[in-house]
Amino acid sequence: MIPLSEARARILAAAKLLPAEQVPITQGLGRVLAADVVARVTHPPTAVSAMDGWAVRTADICAFPVTLTRIGEAPAGRPFAGMVGPGQAVRIFTGGALPDGADTVVVQEDADDHGATVTLRDGGGPGRWVRPAGQDFSVGDVGVPVGRRLTVRDLALTASMNVPWLRVRRRPRVSILATGDEVVMPGDTLAAGQIVSSNSLALCALVRQLGGEPVDLGIAGDSADSLSTLVAAASGTDLLVTIGGASVGEHDLVRSVLGAAGLELDFWKIAMRPGKPLMFGQMHGVPMIGLPGNPVSALVCAWLFLRPLLLAMQGLPSDDEVRDAVLARDMGANDSRADFIRAKLSTDGEGRLVAEPFPKQDSGMLSRLAWADCLILRAPHAPPVKAGDRVQVMPLDAL
Repeated sequence: MIPLSEARARILAAAKLLPAEQVPITQGLGRVLAADVVARVTHPPTAVSAMDGWAVRTADICAFPVTLTRIGEAPAGRPFAGMVGPGQAVRIFTGGALPDGADTVVVQEDADDHGATVTLRDGGGPGRWVRPAGQDFSVGDVGVPVGRRLTVRDLALTASMNVPWLRVRRRPRVSILATGDEVVMPGDTLAAGQIVSSNSLALCALVRQLGGEPVDLGIAGDSADSLSTLVAAASGTDLLVTIGGASVGEHDLVRSVLGAAGLELDFWKIAMRPGKPLMFGQMHGVPMIGLPGNPVSALVCAWLFLRPLLLAMQGLPSDDEVRDAVLARDMGANDSRADFIRAKLSTDGEGRLVAEPFPKQDSGMLSRLAWADCLILRAPHAPPVKAGDRVQVMPLDAL
């Protein structure tokens, strides 16, 4: 068995940054930028009014009240063509271009409109209620930097910069292959001794969430022919993930069948719990991760190993979040494996984060993982810890 940190390092060392492709902005949400988004326009393109009111010269509003002559109006999209001179005012609306000669706006609440004239009762100095040209951005400014996963806000800014196409990383295509005669898909008829498979569905969802495209190869039976046939269908994808069949039983065929098909095994078995029988290697230059079959083990390992690999392939950091919490109940000494304890999080009266581990931690109990808010991290050979001691937790908000 190798340490968890070494396993992660070896897996990440195999990550190859995926090439870029061009997509329309309408397909940009969640994609990772392969080139900066650079403004093609200046916004606003000219000085505009931030409020409905009157565009005037500061020199004409040194004392109040003051009555000025109305010479026109400037709604948004239809600039006033003339110039504001001494004693003159232009009716202006939010987003309207500030007319030449004017340098300030008096809001309509501080004005009495008489039709041909307007009486102003209050106002500010130069630039009051005026958005200057380029206040938001100018041509050539970088709006969204390379390497960012695009959010709704990013797309709004990109659109306002008049950028209709984006250079993004290609989505990683991930083949997912479950194994075992005992598992069937949700909704299928269960024969004696069979169970419903959750792993494929969950891993496909995780791959999508991480920006990839899952390719569900189905379930291979416990025979070399079945496994070989489905593995062949993984050709052309960027990563192969198998589920189960990587232990030491005579029906655990993944190592032998994939080995015959060209798998170069890097490691098998990690000093961690849950997830000891994790496998990693290369199939003709394509990374392969063999996850354990127990559902908790599969998902915890996917979170710890598959997630950082997929992020690295898109040029993103692994962004592991680890926080301090107060332990709610005693835990004994740990053995030689790193342990990931499923736990609930709460906040005590002092505002501290409190982690309460579930009493039973069996890797087949998917309900405990679904109910958990975090994993308590325990190093190999960690000593006993008491209620009230500090522990490190990994939140599971995104899992």
